[in-house]
Amino acid sequence: MLELVFLGIVVGVISGFFGVGGGTILVPLLLILGYETKIAIGITIVQMVFSSIYGSYLNYKKGTLDIAMITTVGVGGFIGALFSGMLVSMISSQTLEIFFLLFAIFALVRLFFTTKEGLEQKEGGKILLFAIGLILGAISMSIGVGGSIVLVPILVGFLHVPLKKAISAGLFFVVFSSVSGLISHTMSGYIDYKSGIVIGLASLVGVYIGIYFKDSVDATLQKRLLVSFYILIVSYLITRIFF
Repeated sequence: MLELVFLGIVVGVISGFFGVGGGTILVPLLLILGYETKIAIGITIVQMVFSSIYGSYLNYKKGTLDIAMITTVGVGGFIGALFSGMLVSMISSQTLEIFFLLFAIFALVRLFFTTKEGLEQKEGGKILLFAIGLILGAISMSIGVGGSIVLVPILVGFLHVPLKKAISAGLFFVVFSSVSGLISHTMSGYIDYKSGIVIGLASLVGVYIGIYFKDSVDATLQKRLLVSFYILIVSYLITRIFF
């Protein structure tokens, strides 16, 4: 129980600070504790529902959440995530881990080579934004991440959205994808609600701390920390899968 509470707080801090659902760190940690991959993914989805809703509320209160910009992507993510439980049933645990690794590598590369801050923000078409959300929702919920691990680099690197605004948008996207993913995975029988709720409640404390620090540091330092975070995740997954 104490281990799960500690995990929840740590994951909450990361979720609030980087705008991710938490699966990027929680799934590997649960695997280390001995959970089977698909069960770890289910627990992570429960946690993401808690952290994303509370974190988005805090970001909205602070004025850093652009609801209009992300709603189209979010609706696509909700619909896509409904198919995630089916994908988990069809795909092996090792394949899911490889997908997880590819997601993290893409995000790292895109973020590392992202354009400079201060460029004029681009407006993506609704069809394109919906399609991005649809694909991210389906695949990301199948591997236990909210989708923001890829969405944030897309918003920053392709649409030139300011980093702090993109992070808030990424966490709001997780609300759509995680709620939908919870429905889908519950129907497939891969949810350990007891562990998920314990971690989810503990993560609320961490989310508050993470968002406080997110709004306190400058964008350059935040980007460096985010890149470092992705490097750690990628290194761990490569070691786990191939060695």
